[in-house]
Amino acid sequence: MFWIKQIVIGDGERGLLYRNRRVQAVLTAGAYRYFDPFDRIAMVVHNVARPEYSGDDAEVLMACTDSELARHFLVADVGTDQVGLVLKNGKLEDVLAPGTRKLYWHALVPIEVQLVWLSESLAIDANVVSRLRQLGALSKVAVTVDVPVESTGLLFVDGKLVRALTPGAYAFWSFRKNVAAEVTDLRVQSMEVSGQELLTRDKVSLRVNLAASVRVVDPVAARTKVAKYGDYLYRELQYGLRKAVSAKTLDELLGDKASLDSDIFAYVHGRVSELGLDVLGVGVKDVILPGDMREILNSVVQAEKAAQANVIRRREEANATRSLLNTARLIEESPTLMRLKELEALEKVTEKIDKLTVFGGLDGVLTQLVSLK
Repeated sequence: MFWIKQIVIGDGERGLLYRNRRVQAVLTAGAYRYFDPFDRIAMVVHNVARPEYSGDDAEVLMACTDSELARHFLVADVGTDQVGLVLKNGKLEDVLAPGTRKLYWHALVPIEVQLVWLSESLAIDANVVSRLRQLGALSKVAVTVDVPVESTGLLFVDGKLVRALTPGAYAFWSFRKNVAAEVTDLRVQSMEVSGQELLTRDKVSLRVNLAASVRVVDPVAARTKVAKYGDYLYRELQYGLRKAVSAKTLDELLGDKASLDSDIFAYVHGRVSELGLDVLGVGVKDVILPGDMREILNSVVQAEKAAQANVIRRREEANATRSLLNTARLIEESPTLMRLKELEALEKVTEKIDKLTVFGGLDGVLTQLVSLK
């Protein structure tokens, strides 16, 4: 008959029956016949393989849900201080932001919504983090931070330091609050201050390169008491170097670099210790003089070395003369010693000749003419 309306609902479907544009019932799988001479009945069929209700009247259905409709729908009403975890078949599939209202079908897929209170903790359970990472949704709903070994993490919520994080992986809900995390390296770090043009106490211009080793011992103080502790430490090294160099002459700098290092270390260590930094060592790497000053210094060094060589030469000559004088005095006092010296001289002479002719025997050798051929 023309006034009979037949409706067929499949196994994976649910039908919403409207009369005069008002919801009357939810139809499960099956065939239905309705007498509708005035065309007041309408039917909207929904695929419930996807449990999320896709109709435009979700808010209407949530407002008028009675005991009959409640058998077919699940209303997820997440508070403003809550996060909703949507589980399908016991597995996490979605996250509902605070203040969200959503409608799900109670049909093919079992649906459960777990509420997590943000006021209790912003930290996300490790199992939830793992599942959200699998779904590719972690970065959309959470702030993640990985704290490596020999490091410390600092968690800030709405600009306030909340806690320090030990090495590990963390994730925090980013709803309703401004959540940020910073990682501070606790290992020893090196810092160099290069190319510093400075004047010594005697107005000599030179360029100095400085190196320092430092580590963070109190991450909270290093982060909260100074904006950028690296920049602050660099400036203090500059100031300490300038102060130490300006208090010494060029000769003092070149002659005792160790005292220069200790002066800079004492200055910088006292300035940064209250900021959670520990300066382990400071050392001047290079002291570079301008070209003209280097030439002058080389000339001075050459002159000093030449003067030292001249003094040594004169001293040795004086020692040799004094030795000859002592020998002469001994010979004068001892004729036998004089005779021995004559024999030594004769021995040296005879070593250099091929033939020796002697006249008058041995006395002739000693007292008369010696003919050398």
